[in-house]
Amino acid sequence: MRALTSRGVLIADQPTTRLTLVRHGESVVTVDQVVGGPETCSGLSPLGFDQAACLRDRYRAGHEPAIDALWVSTMPRARQTADALNEALGLDVNVDVELEERRPGDADGVRWADYSERFGDFRLLDNPYRPLAPNGESQAQFDLRIGQALDRVIAAHRGTSVVVVCHAGVIDVAFRQLLRLRPTGGFWLSTKNTSLTEFVTDDDGARPVWRLVRYNDAAHLSGLPDKTEPAGA
Repeated sequence: MRALTSRGVLIADQPTTRLTLVRHGESVVTVDQVVGGPETCSGLSPLGFDQAACLRDRYRAGHEPAIDALWVSTMPRARQTADALNEALGLDVNVDVELEERRPGDADGVRWADYSERFGDFRLLDNPYRPLAPNGESQAQFDLRIGQALDRVIAAHRGTSVVVVCHAGVIDVAFRQLLRLRPTGGFWLSTKNTSLTEFVTDDDGARPVWRLVRYNDAAHLSGLPDKTEPAGA
């Protein structure tokens, strides 16, 4: 795509880099209402598998941009979503532990109902250096890890189209870093399971200007329930 510099000079065509972030399908830990870290995550719920299948079918129908590379977090809920999607893509799957959700440390496996009593309010925004729990990550540590991981993915696939199957927290960090927004606060994202969030840039420079094409595109989930109701609800 041809572009103009700040002085109105036409520059040569630059290849478009397309980054699409996919949140995993609904997970068992979400249904069970526990903190699902690396030690506890047991993969997708039945609804989560249905959501992943709908995402696969959306790509299989051929209405989405062609994908050149597929990356995924190591966590089972993301891996299972990526495996379903890859039935339509047929790509090598690149797995990166650094794309995991924010690491909860000692809160891994704790029921959300019990979290605040044991570790305090995890939504506090006034201290980005406060970990989720002992041995867990702070927001600042998470931001740095995800920023570096996405930077490596982007650098490896400039001028191509890459999908990263990951987590809601990862998508939040990508929003803030790619669009150069404040690192915490200001807004909350509510990213749907298996939804598509897409950024593009035609700038191959050191500080490319990214454009948000879409957020939370979950049209493929039409007809499915929004979530699995917890037992006893």
